[in-house]
Amino acid sequence: MKKFEYVITDALGIHARPAGLLVKAAKALDSTIAIEKVGGKTAAATKLLAVMGMGIKQGDTVVVTAEGGDEDASIAAMEQFFKDNL
Repeated sequence: MKKFEYVITDALGIHARPAGLLVKAAKALDSTIAIEKVGGKTAAATKLLAVMGMGIKQGDTVVVTAEGGDEDASIAAMEQFFKDNL
């Protein structure tokens, strides 16, 4: 399992548009991607309503994990996605 922490910088947090992009990106990867709000909920990154239901706001810290498949490539892709979009 590979993981990284990220502090959300988007002013609106993870709302509908970036959540949709995140789900699409996660579904394209070999690994199972999960997002955990530090001190809160965990959700599969491929489940749109679960991701939106986490209530992640600007300044929140999330831990993203990749398990199975090509973990190194998957976690690198997710880290780049977060830097570019959130």
